[in-house]
Amino acid sequence: MFVFTLVILFIFFILYKLMLIVPMREVHVIERLGKFRAVLSPGFHFLIPFFDRVSYRHDTREQVLDVPPQSCISKDNTQLEVDGLVYLKVMDGKLASYGIENYRKAAVNLAQTTMRSEIGKLSLSETFSERDSLNESIVREIDKASEPWGIKVLRYEIRNITPSRHVIHTLEKQMEAERRKRAEITLANAEKAAMINMSEGERQEAINLSEGQKQKRINEAKGTGQEIAIIAKAKSEGMAMISQALAVNGGTDAMNMLLKEQFIAQVGKILNDAQVSVVPAEMAKLEGFFEGMEQVTQTVSGQNNSGKGAR
Repeated sequence: MFVFTLVILFIFFILYKLMLIVPMREVHVIERLGKFRAVLSPGFHFLIPFFDRVSYRHDTREQVLDVPPQSCISKDNTQLEVDGLVYLKVMDGKLASYGIENYRKAAVNLAQTTMRSEIGKLSLSETFSERDSLNESIVREIDKASEPWGIKVLRYEIRNITPSRHVIHTLEKQMEAERRKRAEITLANAEKAAMINMSEGERQEAINLSEGQKQKRINEAKGTGQEIAIIAKAKSEGMAMISQALAVNGGTDAMNMLLKEQFIAQVGKILNDAQVSVVPAEMAKLEGFFEGMEQVTQTVSGQNNSGKGAR
């Protein structure tokens, strides 16, 4: 019974060594008597017991490896601490097994050295603004070097770029100065726009005032012209009426009487308004004045009558 059990166990052991199931996400490297035989893809396979063995198992899925932080010097001699992530995939199980001892460690170390080299070509500001191009350069260089290892570097991502404390303090001052500069430029532009608007307003105000003064003077000139025309017309009509009145019988006497009354009224007004007493020295001359006025009136009347006779 014991021997039978041993035989059954031995048969199961042989079957276990004979059959191999490779999972979907892996490839297995088979060695026969210590020499490479084949790379088995996912599925069911048969092996020769005690001759074939699985030497390496590789995950064919995309792998993410953490690149530890490291100190780098930029082109402008600024010290930076940079870390990242490298994404790779096993493409050839044989090369991944025999091309290098540990492709994961080698990929991480290569990513670090390549990253130091690429950052040394850029200034501090360029490391922040050109991160995408920096990632592409690192991927390109790592992919060239890792081709004999049977792996494919898919992409590289810089996770953090941390300048030293002194550099951070300097950058903060620079950013503060830049913000202050932009604020001053904005205020200057606002003041400039305000002055322009104010000058435009004053200019428009001056134009409106000048237009108003111009229109006022035009209106006053037109009013004065109309007033002069009306007064001249009234005087002309008045003179015509006086001429007609003088041509009538008794018109001359009436004119003389009117002139005498006006003269007396004006003399009385002058005597009343004067600050000193005015006494005419030759009152007798008033009669001569009235007689002279009468002769003038007769002369004007005679001229009017001769003009009518000529007609």
